[in-house]
Amino acid sequence: MNESVAKRLLDINDEFYQSFGQAFAETRRRLQPGVQRVLEERIRAGNWLDIGCGSGILGQRLAQSGFQGTYLGLDFSEPLLAEAKKGIESLPEQPGCKLEYAQANLLDRDWVNATGGQSFDGVLTFAALHHIPGAENRLRLIREVCGLLKPSGIFIHSEWQFHHSPKLAARVQPWQLAGLDDADVEPGDTLLDWRHHTNGETNGNGLRYVHLFDKNELDSLSSSAGFEIIDEFESDGSTGNLGLYQVWRKKE
Repeated sequence: MNESVAKRLLDINDEFYQSFGQAFAETRRRLQPGVQRVLEERIRAGNWLDIGCGSGILGQRLAQSGFQGTYLGLDFSEPLLAEAKKGIESLPEQPGCKLEYAQANLLDRDWVNATGGQSFDGVLTFAALHHIPGAENRLRLIREVCGLLKPSGIFIHSEWQFHHSPKLAARVQPWQLAGLDDADVEPGDTLLDWRHHTNGETNGNGLRYVHLFDKNELDSLSSSAGFEIIDEFESDGSTGNLGLYQVWRKKE
């Protein structure tokens, strides 16, 4: 992908989360069923990293579940991180559980510095990879994730399958609204509008860039980045298929 196009796509999402961050957080104050399943089946203890942590509800739920270990949530959105940090203040003390949050943009070459040189038992990325423009950038990021994992560490992620919802599919907008056209972007790249507002935020509809993953693309990414796929399921939404969840294990 052309560097200037990738920057434009990033700018679209930067503008969205700065203008509509609070409204977005209001729609993410409960865990998706698929995320809850992951927490119950996969995460009891250890050192975990959550990239694209949003408003912090996942970390709070971990602490309330009796999780023993450390959790570091990274996000680039200041409004979402502010809500995440505020959530920590309302939690009772949880012995053996440490929650932290930090700001990082996953397309900055030095984003891994925000982890403080730690290595992790697992990395979580729920509905975040679809905001990374360009196949090369996505592969680089996932290779960086692999480098942060301990031997046989796991990478658990979900990919938004919005095409299964007629309501969401109706929100697809022409690239001309963002000053681009179809030839500028890659297959699967999509421009969606946003219609939820909260007091004090920008009026009018917002725009978001998202990439629609298919299973073939994920298979290729996993093997190219040094992973093997060990589990997969669909969940979320009224039809139970708006999120594709996969668990990848770092190859020895």
